[in-house]
Amino acid sequence: MDKIIINNGRIITPFRIIEHAHVIVENGMITRIGTGPFKENGGMVIDAQNHFVAPGFIDLHLHGGGGHDFMDNTVEAFLGAATLHALHGTTAMVPTTLTSETKDLIELFSIYRQAKTENISGSQFLGLHIEGPYFAMNQKGAQDPRYIRLPDKKEYNHILSQSNDILRWSAAPELEGAMEFARALISKGILPCIAHSDATSEEVTIALEHGYTHLTHFYSAMSGVMRRDAYRYAGIIESGYLLDQLTLEIIADGSHLPADLLRLIYKLKGPSKTALITDSMRAAGMGPGESILGSLHDGIRVIVEDGVAKLPDRSSFAGSVATADLLVRNMINLAGVPLVHAIQMMTSTPAQICKIDHRKGRLCPGMDADMVIFDEDINIQSTIINGRIVFSRI
Repeated sequence: MDKIIINNGRIITPFRIIEHAHVIVENGMITRIGTGPFKENGGMVIDAQNHFVAPGFIDLHLHGGGGHDFMDNTVEAFLGAATLHALHGTTAMVPTTLTSETKDLIELFSIYRQAKTENISGSQFLGLHIEGPYFAMNQKGAQDPRYIRLPDKKEYNHILSQSNDILRWSAAPELEGAMEFARALISKGILPCIAHSDATSEEVTIALEHGYTHLTHFYSAMSGVMRRDAYRYAGIIESGYLLDQLTLEIIADGSHLPADLLRLIYKLKGPSKTALITDSMRAAGMGPGESILGSLHDGIRVIVEDGVAKLPDRSSFAGSVATADLLVRNMINLAGVPLVHAIQMMTSTPAQICKIDHRKGRLCPGMDADMVIFDEDINIQSTIINGRIVFSRI
């Protein structure tokens, strides 16, 4: 429909909840927000039934879902994961890679472009997140050690020449060549992120000066207070709290971070500097059992149990199986975060981090009509993407 009228909603902004409100959508854009019912004829009318109406959820970091991993390098995988996450309120996402051979990465670029063209019923693709391969080996987590290496100028320049779709790239800034690598990314408008790193706080400060402004899956695969030659040094975790310029993302699936740490992050960084991410792998939405992290032909076998994916020896988590609605629910129920702030961490904050906040992440006239309707328990009732209803149970 060219026009959608949503009546009887509780509209969530970054600052408040507007009761008994309506939203008007025309040609994929929000054109009006007001209180009371909107009675003009024409268009599809949706009764929100006094449920919450929020901006669509934006997931900055995920590897797949619904039995699909982006490293499968198939259009079906991209579309399948996008469809699964749309059911859970995600209207926009940043598909994320794993450490791999360069040829596989370049093949993925063309698959992504095709999938983006064909994606009409799933979460929108905002761009790609390249995770690795320039990581610290002893902070590899579930990344395949066969492909971890130092930044190679010839290699990353070749990769950058093959795609205009890279939105962010995660690396360890303490590695030789990592500062020059960051400058190459910034010259292309790509966000350099710190991940899988053993950097000290001093090295993080230098990295920040060179453009590394975001911390990937905070606490996971990164340094905290450490000893070197008997002296203690602060690490990335402490820098995340101390440096106001750094933004960060957290996996609020209830496993990667306990409730106390969720509360601490919220207290010290606040909702404007903290984005919620799923970091979900192919088993999201699939239930417990064996699965594969990465491509079907070259991935790592993992076990999904206790609501999280683990390496077979259970020495490390291997990505989450969360969906965005669970993240919001956990921040409210586990961390005691107000609903408005939990939604901010899943909408306007990630939009600001990836510099699309001029069109996404808030409900106001002139913004893209990406919306989600949910009840008191964050059960998704409807998902609307660019003014199209892609899921509804009301």
